[in-house]
Amino acid sequence: MTAPKQQNLKQDRIARTSQHMAGITMLLLVGMLVLNIVCWIFPETFTSLADFTKSATSLGVDPASLPHWQLAGVMVITSIPLLALAYGLYQLRALFQRYAQGEYFSPLAAIHLGRVGYSVAWWVLLGVLCQPLSSAWLTMMRPAGHRLLTVGFGSNEVVCLFMAASITVIARILQRASEVEAENRQFV
Repeated sequence: MTAPKQQNLKQDRIARTSQHMAGITMLLLVGMLVLNIVCWIFPETFTSLADFTKSATSLGVDPASLPHWQLAGVMVITSIPLLALAYGLYQLRALFQRYAQGEYFSPLAAIHLGRVGYSVAWWVLLGVLCQPLSSAWLTMMRPAGHRLLTVGFGSNEVVCLFMAASITVIARILQRASEVEAENRQFV
């Protein structure tokens, strides 16, 4: 096989893989939001799948016993960090679509990647902020002195923030590389 044919096969494979990843990313985006809601509605069935409902049971709260307004409120609170992550997954999907079109070093591809990094950081930060809010919401019907406020920040959050920062830096490097490539094309 000649070199150009091998190159075309590799590009076709990358394009197909990128299209598949764009579809999988969209399924993941929708799936995680739906799973969060389903886990609150059917906690006895899905408790092992969701950290939020696990934290509710660790607080001694049975989500099935909550009034509908309180259950709806905790669904909204726990969805806030997931919406930031969903935006990042949407940007990742857009990045895969660019790759499928052969735009590997375009400025827009770098922008999408940077937005993924920022979204992961926001997901972590909003998760840390929403954890005490959800624990207060879940225990607010208890008598004074029995309400709880939980706060958590651990190694998982540190690693995710580091990954987010790394993705953002890589995106800036790729954006600069695409600018340099565009400048070089003007001189040739």
